[in-house]
Amino acid sequence: MATHLKHSAVGTWEGVETKVYKTEGTHFKDIVRRQLLGPETPATPFELRYFEIAPGGYSSLEIHEHTHTVIIARGRGHAILGDRAVEVDAHDVCHTGPGEAHQFLADRGEALGFYCLVDKDRDRPRLPNEEELERLRAKPELARILRF
Repeated sequence: MATHLKHSAVGTWEGVETKVYKTEGTHFKDIVRRQLLGPETPATPFELRYFEIAPGGYSSLEIHEHTHTVIIARGRGHAILGDRAVEVDAHDVCHTGPGEAHQFLADRGEALGFYCLVDKDRDRPRLPNEEELERLRAKPELARILRF
């Protein structure tokens, strides 16, 4: 089935509900999610979501066994991708492979909006265990921005 989502304002589309990113935990801050393509598009093997992080907010530091591709749509911030930290700006593309930690932070004074493309069939994300967290914190460039 063909689909058209009409963009209505920065980070919003007509008929697309804004959802709270997650409902439990304190390992994320000031982030919302909009499902653009997903279960309602059965012939499509992927899901496309849009996330918006308010200034000062951040996504979960998480790990999963599927690949994860993010395209920054607007704003500036930082991303933790595996074992490194990078500055991100509009139109940058970020990719993590299976087992690599990732986190997105709107820590440069403005909102950070990004598209997230993942397989429909995927595992649930998990938080890093203590050993993984200590390995990340041992890197000064990560410890400086990491939120957990």
